Amino acid sequence: MNARGAMGRYGETLAARRLTEAGMTVLERNWRCGRTGEIDIVARDGDTLVVCEVKTRREGRFEHPMAAVTPEKAQRLRRLAERWIETHGGAPPGGVRIDLIGVLLPRRGGPVVEHARGVA
Repeated sequence: MNARGAMGRYGETLAARRLTEAGMTVLERNWRCGRTGEIDIVARDGDTLVVCEVKTRREGRFEHPMAAVTPEKAQRLRRLAERWIETHGGAPPGGVRIDLIGVLLPRRGGPVVEHARGVA
């Protein structure tokens, strides 16, 4: 795995931990759907299914991770959520929410993890 892939996996691990600490249950990580794409984390928040996009960035090198979900990316995440539901027995009673978790890795100090709910 290259350095970028390792950084992404690290960010996803931190994100999964944050979700668990918030009382959510992580159902799957890195769920792939053919050529449509991948869901970083699928979780359950009560009776709501949560599809999480995780963006990890080093401080100062690129845009802030929370700015990474474009309208096109949001539409792709909605399509992926629909596919996940189709393959896992239908929609939960609480519906589906798409969240973004941004992980910022500063030059010094620990990582900063931000969780935005219902971004798309």
